[in-house]
Amino acid sequence: MKRILLILLTIAALSGQKLVLAKVDLAILPKRDTAQLTIYNSADLTLVRERRDLTLKKGSNHLQFSWANTLIDPTSLDILPTTNADKINVLSLTFPPRMRNLGIWNIQSRISGNVPVEITYLTSGLSWRAFYIGTLNSGEKTMRLKGYVRVTNRSGEAYENAQVRLIVGKINMVDKIANLARRQHPFGRPGQGLSAPMTATDDTISGAAKAKRVLMEAGKGMMAKPKEIKKEGLSEYFLYTIEGAETIPNGWSKRLPSFDIEQIRIVSLYKYEKERYGNQALRFLSFKNDKDHKLGDTPIPGGIIKVFRNVDEGGHLSYEGQSTFKYIPVDEDVELNLGAVSNVIVRPKLMDYKTEQYLFDHKGNIIGWDEIRDFEIEVKNTRRIPAKVEITRNFNTSSWDIKKTAFSGYYEKVDLDTVKFSLNLNAHETKRFNYTLTTHHGRRAD
Repeated sequence: MKRILLILLTIAALSGQKLVLAKVDLAILPKRDTAQLTIYNSADLTLVRERRDLTLKKGSNHLQFSWANTLIDPTSLDILPTTNADKINVLSLTFPPRMRNLGIWNIQSRISGNVPVEITYLTSGLSWRAFYIGTLNSGEKTMRLKGYVRVTNRSGEAYENAQVRLIVGKINMVDKIANLARRQHPFGRPGQGLSAPMTATDDTISGAAKAKRVLMEAGKGMMAKPKEIKKEGLSEYFLYTIEGAETIPNGWSKRLPSFDIEQIRIVSLYKYEKERYGNQALRFLSFKNDKDHKLGDTPIPGGIIKVFRNVDEGGHLSYEGQSTFKYIPVDEDVELNLGAVSNVIVRPKLMDYKTEQYLFDHKGNIIGWDEIRDFEIEVKNTRRIPAKVEITRNFNTSSWDIKKTAFSGYYEKVDLDTVKFSLNLNAHETKRFNYTLTTHHGRRAD
């Protein structure tokens, strides 16, 4: 059932604490034609812009707005005629005493008839979350990436025929919208002896209502029919407009499509680092948010991605894993950790250990020596497709030397105490390589 109620009253006089009615014409307005929701997820803040048609008469008109059981901030309410604005003057918004969740707009009109208006306000309880589905081709060289947004509505109000816009970025709020919505008096408790109805003025606008001005700039042109997903930069924020319009009932969550991009080039990589990941290899997918990867127009909101792979021409899929990631700016790399795997196996073995090159002081105490370790690394790919494997080895000193034997891959020094081996394996291939690590200790490290 609708909780926001708009009633048009023709009222002869408004005096003191009582509404004195004469020749009252009561009409319930038609439901909203369209709505636009600009959801600022990081601050539990949503700007609502809705279009409705009023029937005004020449002279004084009074529009009653009720928001019971919603999380609307009454201090942010505003109304604007979208046609004949020069002939219609919104004089004030009055909050009658002892009447919660009720405001009355006082409107002076020099015309009679139908007038479309835009009503705006801030509300709480609407949130969004991004998630993605990636589908690898059978050779794992490219991935189809589909983006979705799940919008959840716990605002107390259902929104029909709503266009959804999402803000990525953080905002500092003086007031929480939900707290303003639950306050008994919109602008605080009236002072002793105050008998006049409370009226919103520019001096009494809350900090949250001032934040509304930023969102209003983002919401211009709300009624243009969307042809595609529109993405715009707004200073340090980014605005995503989801194509089409949806009905989002109160208490519901709804999944909305965001984008669908075919054949993004990806790199599939298996990493082994015992100190960091344990004894299993982990699988990673990486790509870049740039034009070369058919992306790069906008940042990508952080979220969860589930990855599948096409296993045959019949379109059957295998589940490859899932990963969370943070906001990805334009031209930045993203690396998705899909978790530990059992089909790529790395087995390091210590084959020999000895010490030598001892140094002694004048008392015969050992003050320096070398430790020499021989390792064999076995890498096995049990998959039906090739695999690229990266093996990281960490040492307990920054003074070391390494000697490789029979290694056909790529080797690099990562930092003072880390080396990385990279190699490619064919389907069902096993490779072994050896290296000798010499670490210098004590005075030998000098």
